[in-house]
Amino acid sequence: MSNSTNSTSDGSGEIELPAYLNLPPHLSAQKYFFVCTLTVAAWDTLVLTPRTWRLLRTKEWPLLKLMYHFLRLFMPMEFSVVGVAFFDTQWTLSKCNHFFLFEPICTAVLLAVCSAVHCIRIWAIYDKKRPMMYAMGSLWAFQVVVTAICCGFYRVTPLLDGQGCIAEPKAAWVGIYWLSATILYTVTLVMAVKRSLRSLELKRISYWKLMLRDGLNLYAAVWLVNMVNMLFWFIITPTGPEDPIRTIVTSMTAVLTTSMSMRLILCVRGTLKRGGGFAVNSAARSGSNGTTHVVSQSRAAPAQTNPILSITSQGAAPVAVPLSEKNVDWADKSSVGESKHENMGIYQVESADNEVASIGSDEGVKIHIETETDFNEVPKN
Repeated sequence: MSNSTNSTSDGSGEIELPAYLNLPPHLSAQKYFFVCTLTVAAWDTLVLTPRTWRLLRTKEWPLLKLMYHFLRLFMPMEFSVVGVAFFDTQWTLSKCNHFFLFEPICTAVLLAVCSAVHCIRIWAIYDKKRPMMYAMGSLWAFQVVVTAICCGFYRVTPLLDGQGCIAEPKAAWVGIYWLSATILYTVTLVMAVKRSLRSLELKRISYWKLMLRDGLNLYAAVWLVNMVNMLFWFIITPTGPEDPIRTIVTSMTAVLTTSMSMRLILCVRGTLKRGGGFAVNSAARSGSNGTTHVVSQSRAAPAQTNPILSITSQGAAPVAVPLSEKNVDWADKSSVGESKHENMGIYQVESADNEVASIGSDEGVKIHIETETDFNEVPKN
């Protein structure tokens, strides 16, 4: 075979291309797809630069922040090196025999960190419950063990010199390398959706806003790209040992999984300590439904043992009447504790239509009673 692109074979008149240009269809498609992968990785790196800088300037260094910056640096470094081995025409087969495990091992590390991000977030949005931690931790450990074992069952794709260095599995069952990660991402997607739907009981919003608020689109994107990867691993059949069709989308899957996982960290509201929190607190207060008696307490106000009874009527100003402690059994059951103060105040008042109005000072406890009352019998302060 000639090394010149314009050389011809003897007597045939046909042009013989060099090996790095004379590519099989599937190998050519994989090279084009890898170019798209590098483009996505470069674009994602540039787009996230401002948000990365803002995150870097925060004083805290929780685990999620460390994972974010690791993924931010490790992903482009890995695929830059893999790209050199894939496109360098001087990369020989003997050199590839010493390098081919680089991508499977590095991708396993990348997936382990991404999956850890997903597990931590699911644990956090489920109120950091210990059973959830054990369940997600078991899935993560299963993935790490499986990917580590499967790295020993890769081989060099038998290509010609100059066609690239590609690692491929020795058998189809090695696809459990990606199946273990896909199972974990399926579970995290289902758990995230369930948690978001439960939050609608406390705060009704549209499904579109719900998806954007809780990052459900990010969980779904990770799951979708891994499911597409499963199709290539277990359904599409290679034409021969030199056909790398099984691994054609693995690089793009790893890049998109990393990109979406980093965005999961960035979309956390508030601190990243212990995995962050959820957008809606499960212990959020429920609104008033217009009952006759409504008790409202201020969370920031100091404790009061001298409650105030506010009696209102249509067209009349509220009148504050101090009550003795013996007439109010709920005074000793207040969650704000017991401390004696001489000064009395009035809390916020919830009306029948759930509107909140502030009367007097910000301290004290107020009961709003909607009834007809003879105000001439009430002593005025």
